Amino acid sequence: MTGRPEEGQEIAVWPDHWPRTPREIATATADALAAARSESAEPFDEAVAVLVDLPYEQVTAVHAGMVRELLEELHPDGLAGEDVQAVLERSVRSGLRWLPSLEPEAVVAVLTGALGVSDSDAERPKIRPEQYLAAGLLVVADLVAARRVAPEAYLRRAVSEIERAETQEMP
Repeated sequence: MTGRPEEGQEIAVWPDHWPRTPREIATATADALAAARSESAEPFDEAVAVLVDLPYEQVTAVHAGMVRELLEELHPDGLAGEDVQAVLERSVRSGLRWLPSLEPEAVVAVLTGALGVSDSDAERPKIRPEQYLAAGLLVVADLVAARRVAPEAYLRRAVSEIERAETQEMP
């Protein structure tokens, strides 16, 4: 990744108080979303490789937070099964056009996981971390495009929410 913004893209500046790992998650996520927007497989794969080397639970929590917030904004009156199906279809269809390694099962896992409806006892295919992260980023990219917004504010809020939850003392 060059760290240079694409034409028309602003450089995201993350809060100074964020530790190194959240900054790396935010930067690599922003890079991957920019690559997804331009359907550029190589920079997308590079950003996913960076994310795979970071704490998996933190990365997936940030992406899930973004997915939930975007879904809530896109469907303020409630989310129907057809709405989730539409996100799934758009994400898979657009992703396979430029990212042939996309695993549709990973997109399903991302959506059910973000919505908290996954069945932990169910037999499911083994999804590698890089497949899951790529699928999550494609879902976020789809939702950002559907909402017609830039992802940085959602990314900032998701990282801040994880940070807040981790620093909040337990009673």
